[in-house]
Amino acid sequence: MRFTFRKAAIAAAIAIVFAPIALASSQKSISATVYKDPNCGCCNEWIAHLEKNGFVAKIINESDAKTRNALGIPNRFASCHTAKIGDYAIEGHVPANDILRLLQERPDAIGLSVPNMPIGSPGMDGEAYGGLSEPYQTLLIAKDGSASVFNEYK
Repeated sequence: MRFTFRKAAIAAAIAIVFAPIALASSQKSISATVYKDPNCGCCNEWIAHLEKNGFVAKIINESDAKTRNALGIPNRFASCHTAKIGDYAIEGHVPANDILRLLQERPDAIGLSVPNMPIGSPGMDGEAYGGLSEPYQTLLIAKDGSASVFNEYK
């Protein structure tokens, strides 16, 4: 009986480890259209972060200000790039997990923003930053232009 329990425990442990991988590989990739300055390195790093997390990026190398305004993101939430993912606007260095949560929960909102360019956020966390990081928040931008904290990183 102990041997059977051991086999079941091992099988359960294997399932726990590999289930998220199987789930992620079975999901379709998510399209993102990213508007950015053609010379911005941190934008490219953020796009690489998205792609490592299952997104497929279409890059538009032009100023994002026009797109940001068209998508309804108030300038006070601006950063260096803007993306359109699903029905949402994504402004700045928003972590992929926050975007995935947004797409799962589907709140009635404009989208997400990580205003400015905080050190340690995706795309602002490479070797050039020497492992430094600062606290930042991902904000949920409501349709009336207000914001609430969607996630917090310390």
